[in-house]
Amino acid sequence: MGACPLPALAAPPFPPPFSRNETMTWQLFELLLKASVMTIFVSSISILLGLGFAILLSAMRMSGNLLLINFARVFISFFRGVPLLVQLLLIFNLLPALGLSLSSLATALIGLSLCTAAYQAENLRGGFEGVPPGLIESAEMAGFSPTQTFLHIRTPIALRMTFPALVNEAILILKASSLVSVVGLIELTKMAQNLAASTYMPLPIFASAGLIYLAINLVVAAIGRRAEVALPGLPAK
Repeated sequence: MGACPLPALAAPPFPPPFSRNETMTWQLFELLLKASVMTIFVSSISILLGLGFAILLSAMRMSGNLLLINFARVFISFFRGVPLLVQLLLIFNLLPALGLSLSSLATALIGLSLCTAAYQAENLRGGFEGVPPGLIESAEMAGFSPTQTFLHIRTPIALRMTFPALVNEAILILKASSLVSVVGLIELTKMAQNLAASTYMPLPIFASAGLIYLAINLVVAAIGRRAEVALPGLPAK
């Protein structure tokens, strides 16, 4: 009998045939920079969507409706207690089973948004509890409805009081966005993995990716500090 032919080796995950001996070049670094745009986009949208949902969850917890209160508590407990990686894989596999076919980008946005909403809601809880009762009473005496009081009195003060925690959560989400590669989205970490596999240079590739993450987070922290000083309301620390 003839020898059984060996199966063809799988192609590397990133197509360009970089040389094994090639040093870290601007071409490689530029690919990482382009992938970081997706990281920033996904993180920014997720943080904004998550903040909106966190405010809604806070409203549920203060609504006095037992059903809404319990829903908010269960939601927050689940998404804070289950690892983000498991959440992403659950959403990625659950939605098609329900007949919903979403892109990798949409899946990543949903997963990150729901996760950060739970953490931001817990951060906001302290801010809402710290609103002076006198302001609430003044708003009621001025004829504000409960919804107006929540939107125009409670929420701005709570956001101002918890702003440093919200900036910290934004930084955490930027770093956690590296996990969305499990649903097939090509962001900074996934691009670094692909380049490292195709160039056999993991050290310079991942070191460069780490520097890009560091630069992005330093910019976010600097913007957060400036915004904290500029925000009206409570005196900046």
